[in-house]
Amino acid sequence: MDLCFQNPVKCGDRLFSALNTSTYYKLGTSNLGFNGPVLENRKKKKKLPRMVTVKSVSSSVVASTVQGTKRDGGESLYDAIVIGSGIGGLVAATQLAVKEARVLVLEKYLIPGGSSGFYERDGYTFDVGSSVMFGFSDKGNLNLITQALKAVGRKMEVIPDPTTVHFHLPNNLSVRIHREYDDFIAELTSKFPHEKEGILGFYGDCWKIFNSLNSLELKSLEEPIYLFGQFFQKPLECLTLAYYLPQNAGAIARKYIKDPQLLSFIDAECFIVSTVNALQTPMINASMVLCDRHYGGINYPVGGVGGIAKSLAEGLVDQGSEIQYKANVKSIILDHGKAVGVRLADGREFFAKTIISNATRWDTFGKLLKGEKLPKEEENFQKVYVKAPSFLSIHMGVKAEVLPPDTDCHHFVLEDDWKNLEEPYGSIFLSIPTILDSSLAPDGRHILHIFTTSSIEDWEGLPPKEYEAKKEDVAARIIQRLEKKLFPGLSSSITFKEVGTPRTHRRFLARDKGTYGPMPRGTPKGLLGMPFNTTAIDGLYCVGDSCFPGQGVIAVAFSGVMCAHRVAADIGEKMPYFCNMLNRMG
Repeated sequence: MDLCFQNPVKCGDRLFSALNTSTYYKLGTSNLGFNGPVLENRKKKKKLPRMVTVKSVSSSVVASTVQGTKRDGGESLYDAIVIGSGIGGLVAATQLAVKEARVLVLEKYLIPGGSSGFYERDGYTFDVGSSVMFGFSDKGNLNLITQALKAVGRKMEVIPDPTTVHFHLPNNLSVRIHREYDDFIAELTSKFPHEKEGILGFYGDCWKIFNSLNSLELKSLEEPIYLFGQFFQKPLECLTLAYYLPQNAGAIARKYIKDPQLLSFIDAECFIVSTVNALQTPMINASMVLCDRHYGGINYPVGGVGGIAKSLAEGLVDQGSEIQYKANVKSIILDHGKAVGVRLADGREFFAKTIISNATRWDTFGKLLKGEKLPKEEENFQKVYVKAPSFLSIHMGVKAEVLPPDTDCHHFVLEDDWKNLEEPYGSIFLSIPTILDSSLAPDGRHILHIFTTSSIEDWEGLPPKEYEAKKEDVAARIIQRLEKKLFPGLSSSITFKEVGTPRTHRRFLARDKGTYGPMPRGTPKGLLGMPFNTTAIDGLYCVGDSCFPGQGVIAVAFSGVMCAHRVAADIGEKMPYFCNMLNRMG
């Protein structure tokens, strides 16, 4: 969850009630150029149905009123249909679009982004999910959000965050994760001077992995030609990644560190990456996040996180592809076992050469392919992984004076007992994006975005009045904990409050039980059990946090890049780099 971060949707049950639910949006259709290899088997483009443009009252993003597509002589109108406009789906879509593939993105709601979306209420602009953005720097190969935006001619102004997160932990342990790596190491070793060598050893291994990843051109690990080319060019880096691929962060940490409290701190570091402790967190996943925060840093987009998805959606249409909102996909259409299209709740059907699902694998195979036999590969996946818990979330507006002048943007609170780390409501993550961008709230106000793990079973079967009362009661107790630990007078300073539960997340994001990706049933073998983008269904691909490499914005963006490369290779992408390499080899 990248600091519980990038994944959790934080929205109230009235999330979209202020939006004009009868409005479609359209982004425009100018083709601003091409900056990728052309698909070899591209047919002459067919004329699309006439589009009607309607200006939205709540967003500059717009979508077409295409009524549906039919296969003509067995040929599909689109190269790819993407179900859902989360970051993984949008990255996959835009990466294909710049290769001149014809892509259609279908989004259930009125704005793009999923858990990286936004909503507006009473003068506040709330990030639906995390405000901690990895992969948003101007250097390296792991700045995947920056690269995805650049590919479609977009760039966003960002605000550097000097502190990734401020930990408030048992035994009054307080640790700030400074942007500068040396400052972080100095602070951590000052708390655990007897473990300085172990600290340098563990985080040193993280850097070995990160530097290896950062040196590679990131594409599909399922594509043999790509893998061969990368190994030919960077053998040491590939061998390093292969060595750590089956290992977990907790096992590596225990090679270097003995202090139980320091190991518990590393558990907390991993928990905000993956919602599980270090022994269950793949070392590669942990390293991507624990190093990128120092290499590229955390950079907040001016105007809010929702601007990332909006920019990607606009760029997608600039490339000649489409995105439609209020397009609720109910099922994937199979023809002789091959995925060929989708059917919407309103009966419309769309067809394409390939289908990419940005839904979870549970939703893809349990709902969109309902009635179909579960493929053996998915059975095996579900034996190894379960659904990670959802979240209780609180969006609040508060009077600015309740926060001390030196308040950090992000906080993680675990007050009394390390054993509560993974328990429901045990730990609290707090984001205050107005510390970085004051324009998100009215003058003299701050935004507090609070979330804590919660199971949907704790919220089901309640009558409406009991459900609302329970939301208020649980939220009040969470706020009181923050008031006691961080901000005296917090309760009396609240000017706006909206509470979301796992039911909220399930409702608005169409995610089974409101989950945020997979969680291992036991101790996994690193990332070896995570499925890639291809599925057992011909023509069907998955993208997002239930695919390799897992949860978090940087991870789902990686998933999107890999998926686009795999799809493009399957439908005929030219690979000049490989041809040139073979020529050099004689």
